[in-house]
Amino acid sequence: MSGTKEKIVSMADRLVRTKGFNAFSYKDIAAPLDIKNAAVHYHFPAKCDLGVEVIEQEIEKFREQTGKWKQLPENEQLARLVDVFRQHNSQGNICLMGSLATDFETFAPAMQTKVQEMADGIVTWLTQCLEQGRKNKCIHFKGAAHARALLIMSNLQSSLLLSRVMGPTAFRSIADQLMEDLCQK
Repeated sequence: MSGTKEKIVSMADRLVRTKGFNAFSYKDIAAPLDIKNAAVHYHFPAKCDLGVEVIEQEIEKFREQTGKWKQLPENEQLARLVDVFRQHNSQGNICLMGSLATDFETFAPAMQTKVQEMADGIVTWLTQCLEQGRKNKCIHFKGAAHARALLIMSNLQSSLLLSRVMGPTAFRSIADQLMEDLCQK
């Protein structure tokens, strides 16, 4: 990917996580990058194209991260996932999936499909991590792993939203309690 295109995608990612997808325009990307709106349109003729690229990069980043975590015990893999959210919290960001969910019904079908692919991939990975962790006795919970994965993701996503209103301690409290509940013997 070209340097300009990478910068556009990076700026769009930041704007989605801080403002929401429908709350920014190509001008909001072009101005801080000191490029013309036409340059953004050149790389991404439609905003949906840009959204799809942002999501594809997030999917790829998630696959790379979880691939690196595979050799770790499942409780440590879960801790790494929480750390990703912790990093977003420290940057004042919200989760990409959480941010896109609020505008989901307004997206073109191609972008809706990408959001669903991202959500399915994350929840599937987390479900497998939880199932294997329970089998290896390093993660403890009652009920179905898929339901627990949905609970964890909704808690992590909402913790970032609450942190915007209540301060970063809201995230820390939720994340710490999640880990304690799941990883205590």
